[in-house]
Amino acid sequence: MKKIAPFFILLAFLNGKAQELNLPSFTQYLADNPFIISPVYAGIGDHVKIRANGFTQWVGIKNAPENMSLAADMRIHDQSGIGLYLYNDKNGNTRQSGAKVSFAHHIVIDKYAEQFVSFGISYALNQFRIEIENFTGQDMAVVDDRRLTNHNIDVGFLYRKNGFYGSFTVANLLNKNVDIFNDIEPLELRNYQVFSGYKWRSSSNSDFEVEPSGFFQYFESDQRSTTDLNLKLRFYNFEDYYWAGVSYRFLNDQLLEPLNIGPMLGLKRSNFYFAYSYQITLNKLVNYNSGTHMVTLGIDIFQGISNCPCTY
Repeated sequence: MKKIAPFFILLAFLNGKAQELNLPSFTQYLADNPFIISPVYAGIGDHVKIRANGFTQWVGIKNAPENMSLAADMRIHDQSGIGLYLYNDKNGNTRQSGAKVSFAHHIVIDKYAEQFVSFGISYALNQFRIEIENFTGQDMAVVDDRRLTNHNIDVGFLYRKNGFYGSFTVANLLNKNVDIFNDIEPLELRNYQVFSGYKWRSSSNSDFEVEPSGFFQYFESDQRSTTDLNLKLRFYNFEDYYWAGVSYRFLNDQLLEPLNIGPMLGLKRSNFYFAYSYQITLNKLVNYNSGTHMVTLGIDIFQGISNCPCTY
């Protein structure tokens, strides 16, 4: 274990620098909740949609990252929606918590071709803190409060036609305030995200649906980028449905060396929703942990039918 200690220390340092205002995105968005990665999805649907999500990363490693979040969005007019996203993220002795408030507007291009565009914006408030009360030994020299609050904005665009959808989002549009912890840390927190997929059925009466999708992220500060390749199979029983899928994540310069891969499954019965995913770690940590577990619980309430198909 002593041999891998330097590796864990380096990994924790890198994660700590990357963590601030860049929340980890695993497969939460695939639990029928793309709103958490882009404001443009707010208000698409005929209910107030609430999703609570929790995941524990690298199970088996002490002080491994953990995240809890609550997302809710709803339609406020025939063509507009709002949303709220709350989160609390833990990574060793670093903590960040905050909220995003979102607005989206949906426009009909062609009603009969089911062709729509959407625009969205989010205001984010994030607090990042180092828990110095947990420091021991030489770390006791750190006595002042290590806390930083940032405000930021996300903007996004969404295009839909029949079963196709594609969104482009710029997250953390504004540069970060000067960091009181580290004067060499990058101030650019922007990351660029593309999420696209297609829902396919053999006929309009089919109860079986196939949905391949991809999620691309590019981080401006260090030019790293990742891609998720996903596949979901969904079976409908009137308004209820059951689904299963798989996700494959890799760095874009290492296509055949995945970071993780894992199965997913979920269901919606009446107004209740449940999803579970398990991500198998495939990098150097594979020998020291049992993967990442994620659970999503949700409820759809207060149904309200819209006069505009852009929010169906």
